[in-house]
Amino acid sequence: MNAASAAAGSAGRRVAVLGGTSEIALAIVRELQRRSPREVALVGRDPAALARAAEELAAAGCSRVLSFTLDARDLERHEQAIGEALDGLGGADIVVLAVGVLGERGGVPEDVSASLEVLEVNVVGAGSLLIHAARCLREQGSGTLVVLSSVAGERARAANLVYGASKAGLDALAQGLGDALHGQGVRVLVVRPGFVHTRMTKGLKPAPLSTTPRALARVVVRGLDGGSHTVWAPPALRWAMIALHMLPRSLFRRLRQ
Repeated sequence: MNAASAAAGSAGRRVAVLGGTSEIALAIVRELQRRSPREVALVGRDPAALARAAEELAAAGCSRVLSFTLDARDLERHEQAIGEALDGLGGADIVVLAVGVLGERGGVPEDVSASLEVLEVNVVGAGSLLIHAARCLREQGSGTLVVLSSVAGERARAANLVYGASKAGLDALAQGLGDALHGQGVRVLVVRPGFVHTRMTKGLKPAPLSTTPRALARVVVRGLDGGSHTVWAPPALRWAMIALHMLPRSLFRRLRQ
């Protein structure tokens, strides 16, 4: 990473969000906006939800908010849509990847097609968007990719095995891209939240060390400014996951949440 890119931290004015209606991603943008004015491009599949998100960010003070419609499963349009979003901003300083679905919980999936959709969206779709965004920033010669992963991907549990596997795949891709882009002016920050209180988790029993989008956003901004390549939200999860990795499989199998 060059010195200019490393020094930029959270200061970049131009922010693109892939998964533009994500509560977590929008919280990150609002936290950035609290520090200095931002111009934002939102990319997502639901035009009405994108419009609401754009209004919310404008009300928060963002000087310009653009919206672009794209379904993560429409792989053939990824390159074009990301190009249009970044061109609309005149480039991007920070790209937030916040694409994902939770899917079925509780052991071997009963709905195989729905499970395949989770893999299609969380691994193939999100992975494609990540690669195209990385290529754009590499061509630009600067920028930071913020990738929303999950602690679920660090050791997939029976309770949410498909989601965990999908996040493991995305996490590995993001970490590898971070290494591949090192020294080229582009940085990758992988974010590993635990249970976050959002629409996606509504009705589920909160896991220990649960958090909120705003608290998670603060962790991300600190990570941006601190030069981190990986952050956990809340930070204590890092040590909890170390302990979880050390559990013998016979004990790990008893975990049901």
